Amino acid sequence: MSRAFVKEGSESWGNPAARFGLPPRDDPGFDAAAATALLEAAREGDTGGAEQATGYYWGEARLKPHVERILARARAEGDERLAQLAERFLS
Repeated sequence: MSRAFVKEGSESWGNPAARFGLPPRDDPGFDAAAATALLEAAREGDTGGAEQATGYYWGEARLKPHVERILARARAEGDERLAQLAERFLS
């Protein structure tokens, strides 16, 4: 059977937030999770998917405090790629 007719993984297509493991939008941790999702998606070359899932665009001012914390952690852990992406988000 063609994979076009297989329902495998279809639950995440209807809900982009599910693909990124985001909590509900009214959850107090949503913005922190959205910041992480945007940076991790950028690492994978899918910023647009994360923007759609989170409702935030790259560089969103509301997420900057969360990205600053991610940047500090990335530097402490030596994750140069994540630090680079966080710096770009903040610039």
